Amino acid sequence: MTSKITRAVAASLALGAAALGLTGCGSAAAGALKGSRLELPVTGGTAVVDTSSLAVSARTGDGRHLVLSEGAAGGLGKPGPVTRTADGARWSYPAKGLEVTARTERGRLRIGLRADRDEAVNWPVTGTDPAASAVQLPRGEGLDIPVRDAFWNSAKGGLAGSTVDVGADLALPLWGYAMKGGAGHGVSYLTPTDIGTSLRFASTGGRLRATAAHAFSAGEGTRDYAVSFALTDGNPVAPAADYRSYLAQHGQLGSLREKIRHNPATAKLLGAFHAYVWGQARTAAGVDRLRQLGVDRMWLGYDSGPGPMNAQAVRAAKKAGYLVGPYDSFDNGQDPRTADSPTSSWPGRVYPDFCIRRADGSAETGFGGRGCYLSSRAFEKAEPGRHYLADRTRSMVANGADSYFLDVDATGEVFRDHAAGHEMTKAGDREMRLARMRRLSKDLVLGSESAQPWANRVLAFDHGSGTPVADGLWKLEGDRQTWGGYFPQNAPKIFFKPVRLPDELATAMYDPKYRVPLYETALHGSLVNAERWELSYEKLPAQKTARALLAMLYNTPLNYVLDGPSLTRHGAELAALQRYFSPLHRAAGTERMTSFRWLTGDRTVQRTVFGDGTLTVTANFGTRAHDGLPGGCADAKLRTDAHPRRLCPAQAGG
Repeated sequence: MTSKITRAVAASLALGAAALGLTGCGSAAAGALKGSRLELPVTGGTAVVDTSSLAVSARTGDGRHLVLSEGAAGGLGKPGPVTRTADGARWSYPAKGLEVTARTERGRLRIGLRADRDEAVNWPVTGTDPAASAVQLPRGEGLDIPVRDAFWNSAKGGLAGSTVDVGADLALPLWGYAMKGGAGHGVSYLTPTDIGTSLRFASTGGRLRATAAHAFSAGEGTRDYAVSFALTDGNPVAPAADYRSYLAQHGQLGSLREKIRHNPATAKLLGAFHAYVWGQARTAAGVDRLRQLGVDRMWLGYDSGPGPMNAQAVRAAKKAGYLVGPYDSFDNGQDPRTADSPTSSWPGRVYPDFCIRRADGSAETGFGGRGCYLSSRAFEKAEPGRHYLADRTRSMVANGADSYFLDVDATGEVFRDHAAGHEMTKAGDREMRLARMRRLSKDLVLGSESAQPWANRVLAFDHGSGTPVADGLWKLEGDRQTWGGYFPQNAPKIFFKPVRLPDELATAMYDPKYRVPLYETALHGSLVNAERWELSYEKLPAQKTARALLAMLYNTPLNYVLDGPSLTRHGAELAALQRYFSPLHRAAGTERMTSFRWLTGDRTVQRTVFGDGTLTVTANFGTRAHDGLPGGCADAKLRTDAHPRRLCPAQAGG
């Protein structure tokens, strides 16, 4: 590896408190206005905003010129006069009904747009600087994609030509670019007003560009749009480090340590693998088998169908040091006489009275075409008198369960409801979901699916944000013959049948050279993040080694589904992997990820650091040894260790 790569790519993540957001650029730093060019000081240089077009550039401290955004696509019309403010300037675009403010905020350039009408803007237009070398995208855990990469610029990658909803489809409301040449440079784009914001990718001249768009809508409550720009050192996880600082500065960053202090049972997440159990595995005898294998920590979940874990099994799990929780959903309603799941059956007239209604009065059809989506606001309005949610939860944990998995609530899938009596915007839906999750988290170790950052303070864990889902996955999962269905009842093939991913899907989701820990950089130490539960560790045999190495590198648990036969087949392997993971996660699970870097130019050898050297992990995804570390293996070293601890997943349990 050359020293140039070391400087520009493998720089340590000294970004959080010191370099981004907590230094310099106070309210007195108003910058200068030269014609249509507004210059504002930011950490690392000077940002320049062209008030005639919203084009944004920067001069770095070492003299580089960076294009952060072209002018708004399609134009904005003639701008109004520019008025200086204490920390920047304001002006308008009358033809679009837009008022604009630009200012320095904790070392970042923050540009805010407010519309007086329903309108749309396509901006910022990013990735146009000729020096742009890679784009960072928080799809699941995160991707770093070279802008000229042939796979991602083609239809095979499924990215070029696609549009993603920032609030629904991305794990974090951000993206970023790294720039080549000389010392490391890059830019982070944060969109805290993520509802109504989308990001479109285009391949232009064989290079990936990303253009944001925002829909201003009074009815949707999206008449405000803000983008924060920060200069970074070009490290592939720098945008996420910037976002972690942003969350901390705005009081929006949760702490796993605080959650443990509030509910000591949360500490049982540290060192635990996660598993949904079926058949014999959800009995006291099944729990004892795990314990006898030497598994010291587990989170065990079970579905709401017939035969949930009984009180005896829950007692056995607690005695073993495990967490136990039911799967539940407050999101779906069906006719109780024909409901296909107990979680979709509600008393009284919850169905259909609580159904979310579209503008035309029709019900928002539920997941999989079943029933309807239920309004979180309808539940919140009814809860003080009717206790639908409290009664449901009480019945679900009557067996003594100390954890709870609430499907969907923390995802980006939120709704506008037009139904008379429980109208709400998407932002209102978030607030209602947060309110009920906050109540649950007071007494239970709460998890949800694909946790968006706005829920990080109320959740202890999630199942889903670790998976960089590509669109082709949903098509594959819909092919029941290939993927498996919901039978047999005690071991549904949808979870247990091994599947080989098509090559393009495997590359898009699990090729280590594109994977980077954006989510962990932002939220490690706030909650525990795992992969989706239908993508258990044994579901994708060809990806097992890569997934195990990624889990150890990111200090995140593996997720399983288990029944009696799978415990027999895979129990020893699970136990070996969990024994390796447990002390590492117990030591570092509450720490932030402080460094990520590639140690080789081909990106096959990667290293992470947690806390102030609490844990260092090196993973070799290649086939050749590097510095004594064989391909397909990882070395982890706690600060107190004299020598690294080695794991070669393919040999685990053998």
